[in-house]
Amino acid sequence: MGVISEADNMKASGFEIVGFEVVPCSVRYDPEVMTKLHMYDNISSVNCPLELDKSQIIREQERISFTYEVEFVKSNIRWPSRWDAYLRMEGSHVHWFSILNSLMVITFLSGIVFVIFLRTVRRDLTRYEELDKEAQAQMSEELSGWKLVAGDVFREPKHSKLLCVMIGDGVQITGMAIVTIVFAALGFMSPASRGMLLTGMIVLYLFLGIAAGYVAVRLWRTLKGTTAGRRSLSWSVACFFSGIVFVILAALNFILWGSKSTSAIPISLYFVLLSLCFCIFVPLTLVGGYLGTRAEDIEYPVRTNKIPARKNPSWLLVLGAGTLPFGTLFIELFFILSRIWLGRFYYVFGFLLIVFLLLIIVCAKVSLVLTYMHLCFEDWRWWWNAFFASGSVALYVFLYSINYLVFDLQSLHGPVSAILYLGYSMIMAVAVILSTGTIGFITSFYFVHYLFSSVKID
Repeated sequence: MGVISEADNMKASGFEIVGFEVVPCSVRYDPEVMTKLHMYDNISSVNCPLELDKSQIIREQERISFTYEVEFVKSNIRWPSRWDAYLRMEGSHVHWFSILNSLMVITFLSGIVFVIFLRTVRRDLTRYEELDKEAQAQMSEELSGWKLVAGDVFREPKHSKLLCVMIGDGVQITGMAIVTIVFAALGFMSPASRGMLLTGMIVLYLFLGIAAGYVAVRLWRTLKGTTAGRRSLSWSVACFFSGIVFVILAALNFILWGSKSTSAIPISLYFVLLSLCFCIFVPLTLVGGYLGTRAEDIEYPVRTNKIPARKNPSWLLVLGAGTLPFGTLFIELFFILSRIWLGRFYYVFGFLLIVFLLLIIVCAKVSLVLTYMHLCFEDWRWWWNAFFASGSVALYVFLYSINYLVFDLQSLHGPVSAILYLGYSMIMAVAVILSTGTIGFITSFYFVHYLFSSVKID
C-alpha cells in the first residue's frame, strides 16, 4: 500500500492485496556480479531452477545473495473475503459427530437424573408430606440413605478456604470462556486482527475478578457463618490461578532465554501484566469480596450435628466420572491443539460454543448424579467430591495432550519444545479443572440445598 501515492489515493485508484503466494527457491549467482549491484537494482527475471547444479549449496563462510521479484495478478476476490481461504471449515462432519456424541451422553445422564428426581426423590418426599407429625417422627427413625446424613451434609469441608478460592477462580475462568467464545462466534474476534482473541481474554479475565471475589467470599460466609478473613480470601483468589500461570510462564521463559530463543516473552511484558494485575484485577477482586459480604445469606435448610460422622469417599468413582465430560470435548480438543501447534487458524467458534455449552450440561449432571450416589451411601462429605467429579476431566485433558505430543505432533524437536508444550498444557489443564469443577460444585450445592429443604428433619 505504501507504493500508492497520496494523489492516487485521493483519486481512489490503486489496488488492495487480498492474498499472496510465496515460492522460495535456491539460485546460484556469480558472486563478482552480485557485489557490483546495489539494493533495489533491477536484475533479469529468474525462473526457479530444477537442476541441482544451478542451485546454490550453502557452505560455511559463503556469501549468499537474496533477491526477490513480485508479479501482481488481478483477482476477483473481494477485500472482506480475503480470509475465506484460511477460514474455510474442513471436516464439518467430524464436528457434528462430536456434537451428536455429546447429545447421546446428555440423554443418558438425563435419564438417570429423571429417575433420581421423579421416581426416587419425589416419591419419597410425597410420601413424607402426606403423613401427620406423629407419623413423620416415626418415619424419621426409619430413615435410610441420604436422609441419614441430614445433620452432617452441610458440615464445613476440609480445606474450606482452598475450596472457596478455587470456586471463585472457576467462576472467573468460566465467565471469561463463555463471553470470549460468544464474541468470537459472532465474528468480533477475527484472526485478521492479530492478538485480538488473546487480548480479549486477558481483559475479560481482569474485569471478571469482581465476580470471583463475590462468589468466593459469599461461599466463605456460608461455610463459616462470618466475614472474618474476607480480605485474605480475596487476595488468595487474585493470586491463585494467576500466580500458577505466572510461575509456569516464568519457568518456561527462563528455558527459552537459556536456549536463546526469539519466542521468549520480553521482560517489559511481565511488568505490564503485573501492573494490570495489581492496578485492575486485585482491586476489582477486593470490591467483589466486599459485595459478597453485603449479599443475602444462604441459609441451610437443616441443622448440623455437633459430632461429625466419618466416611471415606470413593475416589475411583470420582476420577471415573471425568470420562463422560472428556467424551464431550476430546474431538474438539484435537482440532484446537492442531490449530495451536501446527500454525493453523481455528475459526469454528460456532461449533466450539455448542460443545462448550454441552460440556457445561454434562459436568452439571455428572456431578449431580455422583453427589446423590454418595449421599445414598451415607457419605456426607460431598463438597470436594462434587468439585472433582466434573473437574477430573482435566486429568484426561492433560493425558490426551501428552498422547497428542507423542503420536501426532511430529513437528516439535528437542526437549525445549516438549517442555514448552507441556507447560502450556499444564496451564490449560489447571484452567479446565477450575472451570468444570466449579460448574459441578455449584450444581451439586443447589441440588443438596433443594433436596434437604424439602424434608424438614430436626
